[in-house]
Amino acid sequence: MRRQLSPPDLGFAVDPHDESSLFKWFLASFLFGNRISQAIAAETWRVIVDVHGHDTPRKLGACSHARLVRMLGEGGYRRYDESTATRLSLVCRTLIADYDGRISGIAEKAGGREGFERRLLAFKGVGPVTLGIFMREAGAGLFPPE
Repeated sequence: MRRQLSPPDLGFAVDPHDESSLFKWFLASFLFGNRISQAIAAETWRVIVDVHGHDTPRKLGACSHARLVRMLGEGGYRRYDESTATRLSLVCRTLIADYDGRISGIAEKAGGREGFERRLLAFKGVGPVTLGIFMREAGAGLFPPE
């Protein structure tokens, strides 16, 4: 079985008090949760975050559809790039409009882990796989055991 990549593999650590790290991990989880190889997802994440500096919902959400498609292509996407670009844009716009562009804003409004997971699943393009990947690294920090 192949080892799952984690934030340190991408060059950062998830800190529940650092919005940048939460969004970076959410973006990675979103890409890893798609029907694409882990290597292509990781390279696409690096292109978006490290090469182009789109490490917040506002920065990524400000990209045109064509720019998102180009970045996905730079990362190795050959299929699903149009639909993934659309979903990424929608996710960023929803984060900004409903949660002030903050992953922790979802947690604040959710009333607990279950509510957070329900809200995350409501994002277009976020399913159980993406949720599981994200919560594997961020869940305990956002919702410490009592």
